[in-house]
This record gives sequence, C-alpha cells and structure tokens, in this order.
Amino acid sequence: MVQNLLLIISWWLPLFLLGLIFLPLIFFFFPKFFDRGYALAKILGILILSYLTWFLGSLKILPFEEKSLYFLCLFLIIINFLFLKIFKINFKKILKEKWRLFVLEEVLFLACLSFWSWVRGFQPGIHGLEKFMDFGFVNSILKTQFFPPADMWLSGQTINYYYFGHLVSAVLTKLSGLSSTMTYNLMIATLFAFTFGATFSLAGSLVFTLTPRLSKKTLKRVLGLGFLAAFFLTLGGNFHSLYWFLTHQFSFVGYWYPDATRFIVEQFGAADNTIHEFPIYSFVVADLHGHLINLPFVLLFLALIFSLFINKKFLINKWQPMLGYLILPALLLGTFYMTNAWDFPIYFLIICLIILLANYQKEGLTLQTFLKTLTWSVGLLVLAFVFSLPFHLHFRSITSGLGLTDFRSPPWMLLVLWGFPLLMTLVFLSFLKKLKLVQADFFILILLFVSWFLIIVPEFFYLKDIYIHSYQRANTMFKLTYQSFVMFCLTTGYLVFRLLNALKKQTLKSLFILIFLFFSFFIFIYPYFAIRSYYGLKDYQGLDGLKYLQTLYPDDYQGILWLKENLTGQPVVLEAVGESYTDFGRVSANTGLPTILGWRVHEWLWRGSFDEAGKRTEEVKTIYEGEDLTQAQELLKKYQVEFIFLGTLERQAYPELKENQLTKLGKVVFQSGPTKILQLNP
Repeated sequence: MVQNLLLIISWWLPLFLLGLIFLPLIFFFFPKFFDRGYALAKILGILILSYLTWFLGSLKILPFEEKSLYFLCLFLIIINFLFLKIFKINFKKILKEKWRLFVLEEVLFLACLSFWSWVRGFQPGIHGLEKFMDFGFVNSILKTQFFPPADMWLSGQTINYYYFGHLVSAVLTKLSGLSSTMTYNLMIATLFAFTFGATFSLAGSLVFTLTPRLSKKTLKRVLGLGFLAAFFLTLGGNFHSLYWFLTHQFSFVGYWYPDATRFIVEQFGAADNTIHEFPIYSFVVADLHGHLINLPFVLLFLALIFSLFINKKFLINKWQPMLGYLILPALLLGTFYMTNAWDFPIYFLIICLIILLANYQKEGLTLQTFLKTLTWSVGLLVLAFVFSLPFHLHFRSITSGLGLTDFRSPPWMLLVLWGFPLLMTLVFLSFLKKLKLVQADFFILILLFVSWFLIIVPEFFYLKDIYIHSYQRANTMFKLTYQSFVMFCLTTGYLVFRLLNALKKQTLKSLFILIFLFFSFFIFIYPYFAIRSYYGLKDYQGLDGLKYLQTLYPDDYQGILWLKENLTGQPVVLEAVGESYTDFGRVSANTGLPTILGWRVHEWLWRGSFDEAGKRTEEVKTIYEGEDLTQAQELLKKYQVEFIFLGTLERQAYPELKENQLTKLGKVVFQSGPTKILQLNP
C-alpha cells in the first residue's frame, strides 16, 4: 500500500505542476466560476500539452520523447506568463480570495485519485474485455517518435482508430517516468478524479451564477449542489436497480450490475443488442476507451462554452476577438473527433445552439441572427478540421452512412433507463413560467433538449459499421445516450436548487426532497453492487497491470518482460493470431511491438474489410505449421519479422507447429520453460 501511495504521488506531481502552469489561462476563461475554474486547470494543461506533442510529432518536427515534453512545458510556461501580463490578470488577488477553495479541490482530486487507485488495486490486471486493445495503443504510442503510431496488430500499417486519448495517457506516462503497466490503472483513476472535480466545478458554478456573492450560506449551497451533481455523474446508475427490486420480491438477491447497461438486450434477446452504458460502469470495467478518456474534456468544453455564454463573448461583432474566443472550443472539438468521434457532432450542435441563442437574445428573430450563427458555426467547423487535419490525412472512416433501425424500444423500458431525468425535466419545465429565467436556465434547457434528442435518434436511425445485424444500433445508442447521461447528471444540482426555490409551500418542498432521496437511493446503490461484483475488495494486489500474466502464463510473462526490457524501436515480433476478446495478441498488446496480425475482428472493423485479416491469418499459420522452410522465410521477409514468439498460445493455436524447423531460421535469444523467442538471421 505504501509503495502504491508513492506511485500515486509520482503520478499526481506532474499533473499538479501542469495545472499550476495553466492557471493564468484558466483564470482568464472562467472569471465568473466560483472557483475561477481551478478544477479544470489540469484538464486544460494535459489537453494542450498532448495536442502540441501530437501536432508537432505529426509534422515530424518534434519527436515524442521526454525532453520534447519538457521543452513544450517550458514553452507553455512562457505563454501563460505572457497571458498573465497582457491581460493583466490579478494573480495575487485571486489566490488570496480563493486559496481555500483551491486547496479543497486539490484535496478532492487527490482523494478521488487515491480512492479509485485503491479500488483498481483489487483487480489491476489489464486483461479482459478490450483492455488489450487500449493497452496496445498506449504501448505502441510510447514506442513511436512521430505520428501516426504503428498498428501493433497489423504490422506495416498505422493505427486507423481514434487514438488521441491514448496519446494523452502516453504523455502522462512519459512525464511521470512510471511503467505503463502501472499508469494504465492510474489513468483510469485520474479520469475518475477529473470527472468528479470538473463536474463539481461546473455544476457548482451553474448554481453560483444565481447568487454570485460568495457568502458562507451561498458557498455551502454551491459546494453541496456541486458535490451532488459530481456524485450523480461519477457514481450514479439508472432505474434498473429499482426495476429489479420491484420485480424480484423487493430484494436485490441475484442482481447483476452489467444488466443495467444491456437492459433491452435482456428483454428482446440477440435480435436487438443494445448498449446504454454510463460512467460508473466504464470506471468499474476499466477499459481505457475514447468515450471515457474524453469525458473530462467534454466537461471542460461545456464549462468553457457556459463561461463564454454568460460573459457574452459570443456577441462580439468584430471578427478578430470573436475568432480568438472560438480557438479553444474549436481545438476541443478537433480533439473530440480524434478521441471519440461521436462527441464531435453532439457538442458542435450544442455550441451552435448556444451561439444562436446568444445572437437571438441580442438581435431577436432576424436574418442577422441566423447569418451570424451560420458564420461562426462554419468558422468553428473549419477551425476544428484544421486542428485535426494531420489525423484526417491518415485516417479512413470505418462507418458507411446512416440506416433506419429495425427495432424500437418499448416506452416502459426507456422509462426504466431514463425515468429519473424524465422526472426532473418535467418538473423543471412545469415551473418555468414561475421562474425569472437567467442565462444558466437557457444553458440547462439546451443541455436537456439535446440529451432527449440523443435518446430519440437511435429509435429511428443508426450509423452503419460491420455490426449491422444483431448489433445494428448498439454502438449508435451507446455513444449518443452516454452523453445524454452525462448532461442529465450535470444538471441535477442546478435543477434541485431551482425547483426548491420555485416551491413555495414547505410541504411540497419536503415531498420533493423525500421523492428525490428515495430515487437517489436506488441510483447510488449501483456502485455498491458493481464495485463489489467486479473487484471483491478482499485481496489487494497493487497497481501492476501485468501481474495477472505471471499467474496465467508464467513463461510467456518472462518472455514479454524480456522483449520490453531488451528491444528498442518497434521491430516486428510474430505471435499467434487469435479472435478478439481472447488472450491472443498478448505479446503485441503488452509490449507495443507490432505483429503480423492480432485480434482479427478488430482489424476487420478498423479496416472495413476482412480481406487483409483473412489473408494474414493463413500466412501466419503457414509460417508456424508449414513444411516449406523457403516459403516461411519469404513470408517472414515480406512482413519484416525480426523475432518469433513460441509460447503457450502459439502451441495451442498451431498443434502442428514446426519448432525444430523454425529454429533453423535464427537463434534462441530467450527461453523460460517451453517458451522461446527466436531472433531471425539478418
């Protein structure tokens, strides 16, 4: 435990320093936030540092090395210092007024980081679901100098997937100096801490705009409602637990937490597989996917456009300053596309609606309003494309248009999934006439409108990929409604405050609080079942994500360690081909060294065709089992293979493996038990 605490501190320190560097920019963009946006500083810092690393690396200007990161940090210190001076930000005054809040949020961040690191310590293995894919991306990026990085599961090709979020993890890994086997788990914990802190800051500031004088009473309200929203977004579930309780004799016996994210599948069977995940499930299963990595940046984006909206920065008529305020939102949108592409259209829609509303409030329903909105929306789109241009040059989309869904979700099922936000939305709308609307109300209404729109879309349309039959609308529903869940939870604290203020009678207030607490109980019981089911919380193992391999395949584990410690660059290492979601591909995933072919279905998905994966499958089999040594040599030369891995899964996948024949092609440079690594003759 003490050793893991030192790891956490080593990981936290560069994040803390990065946050300090970006305080001038944060103070500039969030002048009306109760905490001046302090909780968002680390998120902005790692975003810009990672983006500059990627952009300069994509242009082959600056290699991805530790010294490059230090150089960029120095550059960013200078930029923020100049920003401080040019815009005359009273840094000392802000620190004097807000330092207690800054300390509170830093302690909160460390507490969240430590808590989820502790949870991950009970099941730290980077194993199962899609962890091999995510870990492989991170390890491949760590080994690359320039971008795009090599695809570890299709040698000779670069990654044709949304890898920017994995780059963020790799940047933090290099900054911390820790092994990626540790930082994978620390990154999951960091995302948990980022999400909690960013929600706390934004949700609290939404309430703060209603009573902008920070008295003790106001501060308690802001902090309390900020915490409430943060708990809902980071730890909350849906009404599935309530549904189970009511339909199983008022008992939770047998409750299985993944069912809350696959509820419609459970009812209709394989014909209509759907996915409707939410953050706590993502944190529990700990796949380092784009939708999870992008979550803190999504919250930063929402905080940014809310701040620009309430400070009337979308109303500037001169194009130069307006363009300046659009740069950061455009940068975020550009990175969204490279991290979790679905987030790009969602949040582009939201900022366009905000710009439209801002201009409508000033100009009214006029042609000028629509022209301004169109102008700045197009400008934003162009900027976002320019920021992500190097990515587009090497990326081919894996989707093939829109389709009409063959299935509909019964309304009662949607009520189970979305009953709580529906209740809050309807109650809020019913009191709108009694409220004196402020800017925060309009912002909340836009979030609610878009959230419900995203829930409706998969009932009629889906985006086509290779899963067009039994998983027809699964990914569409997953990626759209995930953001609905985020925005619903973000509004919770604000809606509670507004509704309690609107209710004049104490009896109605008490009834609302009672109903709210009743439903909240079933929402917050979800992490109890999820964490206990997945982690057990009995056998603490630490944060080494590769330790499980020592138990499952001890000799292969030693071979993988040898590859990690002794090879530089990214030479091709041949290993057995296997199906997705299995233990195959463990050498390439855990080292970042490319192999001829890894998870076949994933490569099929990423490339849009099974042709290459099918061909390589047979060629790898020919190398391991073929009688013709010359043919094996030709194939090895074709794919520039330098090492051959002969381990447990290779012997399992290829029972006719010609080990004696293969050893004629090179020398054994590593052996542990039956596991061998051959280095081919030049």
